[in-house]
Amino acid sequence: MLAKRVDEIPSNPGTWVFEPKWDGFRTVIFRSHEELLIQSRDGKPLDRYFPELREALLHQLPQRCVVDGEIVIARDGGLDFEALTLRIHPAASRVKTLAAQLPASVVFFDLLQLGDRDLRDEPFTVRRAELERVLAKVHPPLHLTPATRDRAVAQDWFTRFEGAGLDGVIAKAVEGPYTPDKRTMLKIKHERDCDCVVAGFRWHKDGQGTAVGSLLLGLYDAAARLQHVGVCASFSAAKRKELVEFLGPYRKDALRNHPWAAWQSEDAQASGRMPGGQSRWSEGKDLSWEPLRIELVVEVAYEHMQGTRFRHLAHFRRWRSDKAPKDCTYEQLEVVPPQELMRIFSERT
Repeated sequence: MLAKRVDEIPSNPGTWVFEPKWDGFRTVIFRSHEELLIQSRDGKPLDRYFPELREALLHQLPQRCVVDGEIVIARDGGLDFEALTLRIHPAASRVKTLAAQLPASVVFFDLLQLGDRDLRDEPFTVRRAELERVLAKVHPPLHLTPATRDRAVAQDWFTRFEGAGLDGVIAKAVEGPYTPDKRTMLKIKHERDCDCVVAGFRWHKDGQGTAVGSLLLGLYDAAARLQHVGVCASFSAAKRKELVEFLGPYRKDALRNHPWAAWQSEDAQASGRMPGGQSRWSEGKDLSWEPLRIELVVEVAYEHMQGTRFRHLAHFRRWRSDKAPKDCTYEQLEVVPPQELMRIFSERT
């Protein structure tokens, strides 16, 4: 069951149930006695990457059930998505070590089946009541997400817990059934503006030399080093072609004194030591890039900063010809103070 984005928390009284939006790996967990399957949103098994969850799931979940939730890793009072991505590793020994160092948790927010009873066509309020009943005594590393019908409480969650890594708020229709692959939930996410240096670009996968796929973004750190913070993409077909002509003049002599010049070498590309280099998620995609002279500044919209990088794709707003690249620093970013993550579990309204 998916969600479509809206600009603000809906206000229709009695129509919606609100939940925090967790930033982790979406999962559906199937349990039949001693059989257990932890499945990703795209249907891939996740069991081998989170071995520390098996015992708790078998001990605390009903004997036969299907539950929907999010796998997260929490530390220092917030969620750590980067630590979560490190788990997708081919070596079982590495996964075991990471599981011991930073164990994962599961936050549950829906119940699809209980015993022989298929709950997907039941109203959400029925599914939620059953979920609360069967998980009434659940304890870490398993959690029941808080839920409220009070818009003011949801707005408080949206504002206060962003610093802990929560991604926003989800709104579910009180009477809504569980609708797989349909965007019948609503999601309200954070969005901010940032001025970034455009230090390079990648060709579109279907337009090598004729269409730009994404812009490589940078910000200067406290030591005046240009750090790669993410990419700006999602351009229309016409805009991709327009960008080829626009960026053309900035490609000339671009590697001369370029702060990322070393990342153009074949060794750097092979090892991933380059902006957005190969990872367990890129699955061998062509991530070669074209450098640009450090002269362009773009204003982008972003949702969340994870460490020193944008958590998701940034979105193009406008070119900033009135701003110097040297002024694009981390200092411009709004920093939200972290809140103690576990506080939210005591606020079950």
